[in-house]
Amino acid sequence: MKIKRKLKKVFTDSTFTDFKQESYSQTGEDVIVKFIFDRLGIKAPTYIDIGAHHPFKLSNTALLYKTGSRGVNIEPDPDLFKSFLEYRKEDINVNLGIGDTNAELDFYVISSPTLNTFSKKEAESYQTEGNYSIKEVKKIQVKTVNSVLVEYVNGKFPQFLNLDAEGIDDLIIKSIDYESNFPIVICVESISFSTNGNGIKNSALIEYIVSKGYMVYADTYINTIFVREELWRNK
Repeated sequence: MKIKRKLKKVFTDSTFTDFKQESYSQTGEDVIVKFIFDRLGIKAPTYIDIGAHHPFKLSNTALLYKTGSRGVNIEPDPDLFKSFLEYRKEDINVNLGIGDTNAELDFYVISSPTLNTFSKKEAESYQTEGNYSIKEVKKIQVKTVNSVLVEYVNGKFPQFLNLDAEGIDDLIIKSIDYESNFPIVICVESISFSTNGNGIKNSALIEYIVSKGYMVYADTYINTIFVREELWRNK
Protein backbone atom coordinates (compact mmCIF):
# COMPACT_ATOMS: atom_id res chain seq x y z
CA MET A 1 0.00 0.00 0.00
CA LYS A 2 2.86 2.38 0.78
CA ILE A 3 4.32 1.83 -2.70
CA LYS A 4 1.01 2.58 -4.41
CA ARG A 5 0.54 5.79 -2.42
CA LYS A 6 4.05 6.89 -3.33
CA LEU A 7 3.49 6.27 -7.04
CA LYS A 8 0.23 8.18 -6.92
CA LYS A 9 2.01 11.15 -5.36
CA VAL A 10 4.67 11.13 -8.10
CA PHE A 11 2.16 11.10 -10.95
CA THR A 12 -0.11 13.77 -9.49
CA ASP A 13 2.67 16.14 -8.52
CA SER A 14 2.42 19.48 -10.34
CA THR A 15 6.04 19.23 -11.50
CA PHE A 16 4.95 16.44 -13.84
CA THR A 17 3.59 19.12 -16.20
CA ASP A 18 7.15 20.35 -16.82
CA PHE A 19 7.71 17.35 -19.08
CA LYS A 20 4.72 17.77 -21.39
CA GLN A 21 5.33 17.99 -25.15
CA GLU A 22 3.16 20.41 -27.08
CA SER A 23 2.12 19.29 -30.55
CA TYR A 24 -0.36 20.39 -33.22
CA SER A 25 0.40 17.64 -35.74
CA GLN A 26 -1.63 14.54 -36.45
CA THR A 27 1.04 12.18 -35.10
CA GLY A 28 3.75 14.37 -33.58
CA GLU A 29 5.56 15.33 -36.78
CA ASP A 30 6.10 18.91 -35.58
CA VAL A 31 7.97 17.75 -32.47
CA ILE A 32 10.26 15.59 -34.60
CA VAL A 33 10.93 18.38 -37.09
CA LYS A 34 11.69 20.88 -34.32
CA PHE A 35 14.08 18.38 -32.71
CA ILE A 36 15.97 17.99 -36.00
CA PHE A 37 16.41 21.73 -36.41
CA ASP A 38 17.41 22.17 -32.77
CA ARG A 39 20.11 19.52 -33.21
CA LEU A 40 21.31 21.30 -36.34
CA GLY A 41 21.54 24.55 -34.38
CA ILE A 42 18.78 26.24 -36.37
CA LYS A 43 16.48 27.76 -33.75
CA ALA A 44 13.98 29.51 -36.03
CA PRO A 45 13.87 27.67 -39.37
CA THR A 46 11.95 29.13 -42.28
CA TYR A 47 9.24 26.97 -43.86
CA ILE A 48 6.86 26.55 -46.76
CA ASP A 49 3.67 24.65 -45.99
CA ILE A 50 1.98 23.44 -49.18
CA GLY A 51 -1.59 22.35 -48.54
CA ALA A 52 -1.52 24.09 -45.15
CA HIS A 53 -5.23 23.45 -44.41
CA HIS A 54 -5.48 25.13 -40.98
CA PRO A 55 -3.30 27.49 -38.89
CA PHE A 56 -3.18 25.05 -35.95
CA LYS A 57 -5.34 21.95 -36.38
CA LEU A 58 -3.27 19.05 -37.80
CA SER A 59 -0.55 21.58 -38.61
CA ASN A 60 3.11 20.62 -38.94
CA THR A 61 4.24 24.27 -38.82
CA ALA A 62 2.14 25.77 -35.99
CA LEU A 63 4.64 24.72 -33.31
CA LEU A 64 7.48 26.31 -35.30
CA TYR A 65 5.44 29.50 -35.68
CA LYS A 66 4.75 29.58 -31.93
CA THR A 67 8.46 29.24 -31.17
CA GLY A 68 9.58 32.06 -33.46
CA SER A 69 9.79 30.65 -36.98
CA ARG A 70 8.10 32.34 -39.93
CA GLY A 71 7.32 31.09 -43.41
CA VAL A 72 4.89 30.70 -46.28
CA ASN A 73 1.50 28.96 -46.00
CA ILE A 74 -0.12 27.90 -49.26
CA GLU A 75 -3.79 26.93 -49.09
CA PRO A 76 -5.92 26.80 -52.26
CA ASP A 77 -9.36 26.62 -50.61
CA PRO A 78 -10.60 30.22 -50.16
CA ASP A 79 -12.74 29.27 -47.17
CA LEU A 80 -9.93 27.50 -45.31
CA PHE A 81 -7.48 30.25 -46.24
CA LYS A 82 -9.33 32.96 -44.27
CA SER A 83 -8.21 31.66 -40.89
CA PHE A 84 -4.53 32.04 -41.84
CA LEU A 85 -5.05 35.78 -42.29
CA GLU A 86 -6.37 35.96 -38.75
CA TYR A 87 -4.11 33.58 -36.86
CA ARG A 88 -0.84 33.49 -38.81
CA LYS A 89 -0.47 37.20 -39.52
CA GLU A 90 3.33 37.18 -39.37
CA ASP A 91 3.56 34.49 -42.05
CA ILE A 92 3.20 35.01 -45.78
CA ASN A 93 -0.20 33.50 -46.60
CA VAL A 94 -0.98 32.65 -50.21
CA ASN A 95 -4.36 31.56 -51.55
CA LEU A 96 -3.45 29.38 -54.54
CA GLY A 97 -2.43 25.87 -55.50
CA ILE A 98 0.93 24.42 -56.50
CA GLY A 99 1.42 22.49 -59.71
CA ASP A 100 3.69 22.11 -62.73
CA THR A 101 2.30 25.16 -64.53
CA ASN A 102 0.95 28.66 -63.95
CA ALA A 103 -2.73 28.25 -64.79
CA GLU A 104 -6.26 28.02 -63.47
CA LEU A 105 -7.30 24.45 -62.66
CA ASP A 106 -10.25 22.52 -61.26
CA PHE A 107 -10.10 22.18 -57.49
CA TYR A 108 -12.25 19.45 -55.93
CA VAL A 109 -13.80 20.39 -52.59
CA ILE A 110 -14.50 17.19 -50.64
CA SER A 111 -17.01 16.69 -47.83
CA SER A 112 -14.01 16.26 -45.53
CA PRO A 113 -11.87 19.35 -46.29
CA THR A 114 -8.60 17.62 -45.38
CA LEU A 115 -9.05 15.67 -48.63
CA ASN A 116 -9.48 18.64 -51.00
CA THR A 117 -7.43 18.08 -54.14
CA PHE A 118 -6.59 19.19 -57.67
CA SER A 119 -6.54 15.54 -58.75
CA LYS A 120 -9.80 14.36 -60.32
CA LYS A 121 -8.67 10.75 -59.96
CA GLU A 122 -7.98 11.25 -56.25
CA ALA A 123 -11.31 13.02 -55.71
CA GLU A 124 -13.26 10.22 -57.37
CA SER A 125 -11.41 7.57 -55.37
CA TYR A 126 -12.61 9.14 -52.11
CA GLN A 127 -16.19 8.41 -53.12
CA THR A 128 -15.48 4.70 -53.51
CA GLU A 129 -12.98 4.34 -50.65
CA GLY A 130 -15.11 6.00 -47.99
CA ASN A 131 -18.32 7.87 -47.30
CA TYR A 132 -17.14 11.09 -48.96
CA SER A 133 -18.51 13.23 -51.75
CA ILE A 134 -17.37 16.00 -54.07
CA LYS A 135 -19.21 19.05 -52.75
CA GLU A 136 -18.01 21.52 -55.35
CA VAL A 137 -15.49 22.05 -58.14
CA LYS A 138 -13.85 25.47 -58.10
CA LYS A 139 -11.48 27.15 -60.52
CA ILE A 140 -8.33 27.99 -58.52
CA GLN A 141 -5.11 29.68 -59.58
CA VAL A 142 -2.11 27.35 -59.61
CA LYS A 143 1.57 28.31 -59.78
CA THR A 144 4.83 26.37 -59.78
CA VAL A 145 6.93 26.16 -56.63
CA ASN A 146 9.66 28.22 -58.30
CA SER A 147 7.20 30.96 -59.22
CA VAL A 148 6.04 31.22 -55.61
CA LEU A 149 9.61 31.28 -54.28
CA VAL A 150 10.59 34.07 -56.66
CA GLU A 151 7.50 36.12 -55.87
CA TYR A 152 7.50 35.79 -52.08
CA VAL A 153 10.95 34.79 -50.73
CA ASN A 154 13.45 36.13 -53.29
CA GLY A 155 13.76 32.73 -54.94
CA LYS A 156 15.35 30.98 -51.94
CA PHE A 157 13.83 27.70 -50.78
CA PRO A 158 12.81 27.77 -47.09
CA GLN A 159 14.60 25.38 -44.74
CA PHE A 160 11.56 23.18 -44.10
CA LEU A 161 9.12 21.88 -46.70
CA ASN A 162 5.84 20.49 -45.41
CA LEU A 163 3.83 18.90 -48.18
CA ASP A 164 0.31 17.50 -48.17
CA ALA A 165 -1.11 18.06 -51.62
CA GLU A 166 -3.47 15.08 -51.92
CA GLY A 167 -2.44 13.29 -55.09
CA ILE A 168 0.15 15.65 -56.57
CA ASP A 169 2.95 15.32 -54.00
CA ASP A 170 5.17 13.48 -56.51
CA LEU A 171 4.77 16.27 -59.05
CA ILE A 172 5.81 18.93 -56.53
CA ILE A 173 8.74 16.94 -55.12
CA LYS A 174 10.13 16.33 -58.61
CA SER A 175 9.95 20.02 -59.51
CA ILE A 176 12.59 20.97 -56.90
CA ASP A 177 16.19 21.75 -57.90
CA TYR A 178 18.10 19.58 -55.44
CA GLU A 179 21.49 20.76 -56.69
CA SER A 180 21.27 24.41 -55.72
CA ASN A 181 17.99 25.40 -54.06
CA PHE A 182 16.38 22.89 -51.71
CA PRO A 183 14.96 22.48 -48.19
CA ILE A 184 16.97 20.96 -45.34
CA VAL A 185 14.02 18.99 -43.95
CA ILE A 186 11.03 17.57 -45.83
CA CYS A 187 7.85 16.16 -44.35
CA VAL A 188 5.54 14.60 -46.94
CA GLU A 189 2.45 12.44 -46.77
CA SER A 190 3.70 9.08 -47.98
CA ILE A 191 0.76 6.71 -47.76
CA SER A 192 -2.35 6.47 -49.91
CA PHE A 193 -5.70 7.35 -48.40
CA SER A 194 -7.59 4.48 -46.81
CA THR A 195 -10.44 4.23 -44.34
CA ASN A 196 -9.62 0.66 -43.29
CA GLY A 197 -5.89 0.90 -42.60
CA ASN A 198 -4.85 -0.62 -45.94
CA GLY A 199 -3.09 2.43 -47.33
CA ILE A 200 -0.13 1.75 -49.63
CA LYS A 201 3.22 3.34 -48.84
CA ASN A 202 4.62 5.45 -51.68
CA SER A 203 8.00 3.73 -51.75
CA ALA A 204 8.90 5.26 -55.12
CA LEU A 205 8.52 8.78 -53.71
CA ILE A 206 10.59 7.90 -50.64
CA GLU A 207 13.34 6.38 -52.78
CA TYR A 208 13.35 9.42 -55.06
CA ILE A 209 13.87 11.85 -52.19
CA VAL A 210 16.61 9.66 -50.71
CA SER A 211 18.33 9.61 -54.12
CA LYS A 212 18.47 13.41 -53.98
CA GLY A 213 20.71 13.48 -50.91
CA TYR A 214 18.29 12.94 -48.03
CA MET A 215 18.01 10.30 -45.35
CA VAL A 216 14.78 9.08 -43.80
CA TYR A 217 14.86 10.38 -40.25
CA ALA A 218 11.41 9.24 -39.14
CA ASP A 219 8.20 7.72 -40.42
CA THR A 220 4.88 8.21 -38.65
CA TYR A 221 3.00 5.82 -40.97
CA ILE A 222 1.10 8.75 -42.49
CA ASN A 223 4.12 10.98 -43.15
CA THR A 224 7.80 10.46 -43.82
CA ILE A 225 10.33 12.99 -42.53
CA PHE A 226 13.63 13.47 -44.38
CA VAL A 227 16.73 15.46 -43.49
CA ARG A 228 19.57 16.44 -45.80
CA GLU A 229 22.01 13.63 -45.08
CA GLU A 230 25.26 15.56 -45.46
CA LEU A 231 24.16 18.23 -42.98
CA TRP A 232 22.92 15.68 -40.46
CA ARG A 233 26.04 13.51 -40.60
CA ASN A 234 28.30 16.58 -40.19
CA LYS A 235 26.32 18.30 -37.43
